[in-house]
Amino acid sequence: MQKNEITELESGAEAHTQREILSQPELWQEVYHLINKQSAEISSFLTPVLQKQNLRILLTGAGTSGYIGDAAQGTLQKLWRRTVQAVPTTEIVTQPEATFIRSVPTLLISFARSGNSPESVEAARLANRCCDEIYHLIITCNGEGALANMHATDSDNVFCLVLPERTNDKSLAMTSSFTCMLLSALLVARVDSLEAEFPKIQRIVEQGNVILEKQTLLENLVLSGFERVVFLGSGENLGIAKECHLKLLELTDGKQVVMSDSFLAFRHGPRAFVNENTLMVYLFSRNPHIQRYERDLAADISRDARSIFSLQIGGVDGLVLPNSSKIELSIDPENQYQMIPVTLVGQLMGYYSSVHLGINPDSPSNSGSISRVVQGVNIYTE
Repeated sequence: MQKNEITELESGAEAHTQREILSQPELWQEVYHLINKQSAEISSFLTPVLQKQNLRILLTGAGTSGYIGDAAQGTLQKLWRRTVQAVPTTEIVTQPEATFIRSVPTLLISFARSGNSPESVEAARLANRCCDEIYHLIITCNGEGALANMHATDSDNVFCLVLPERTNDKSLAMTSSFTCMLLSALLVARVDSLEAEFPKIQRIVEQGNVILEKQTLLENLVLSGFERVVFLGSGENLGIAKECHLKLLELTDGKQVVMSDSFLAFRHGPRAFVNENTLMVYLFSRNPHIQRYERDLAADISRDARSIFSLQIGGVDGLVLPNSSKIELSIDPENQYQMIPVTLVGQLMGYYSSVHLGINPDSPSNSGSISRVVQGVNIYTE
């Protein structure tokens, strides 16, 4: 199979999801150049905000956009040396008093593909109402969305970063929009030293293409007919595991039984989910210390008498597991962007699962229970 070529399948599937998955390595470079071009403006907005004493930083979004916060939180807190917390808009809207502290200066970083979800706009409105000193950094794929435009005439405390139009996925499932918004958040944290970041971006482009070259492996795993799939990740990769989980769930219209967890938490009850027809997907950390804990669990599961099959992404030196496949990615502990290409594994597995089930991956929900922009949410302002 040629690089970046998904097998032609007699499915009648439309092309959006396929194209949007394949476009990502190229788009990551485009996003880097966009942020580099706007670096002076971004720095001018962020620098004085980040100098605020007792600043609290909240990362928010709904569904896939919320998982961006889960994945980015640890890296941003380390780089900014400020308290950073990921809180979904779905939690902010229902209980803002559990999120905001009126007297504490707050930077709300909102992630939104369309920016038209009711919770996205309401979370920002609640932040304005509940905080005496609030700043907004909006990262969106749609400059025409409600979130991007709600502060159009009041920009002193707002910066809106609109990503390239191609990141605004047309498919129901978010793919390029997720990885590009996550990359943007990490780049913004390095906005004053972006030139030094470009080699790292080139490296994840290479890694993304390595994963795209493994489409046959991922398709064959899907065709093996595993009854259940488990994605495990630690720290930043837990956010990626959650997103991979959601991609299989969305793209198969709930027909694939799937879950996600951290390596250590999985031991505390959720391991009961595993049966003899389960595929374990290990998203190994770039951190050598964390890898020790991950290695222990993977080795333990490999000794299960039921011969549990696994897929290793990245890897731990010297770890050889029976009944296992592996996608080799050379690990750089200092490259905070390495979680991004790993996301392609879940996207491709979701795509192939959808197609082989006879589902249109662009619009997988026949019942209409899920949609590209969430429907049916009433906002109660009193």
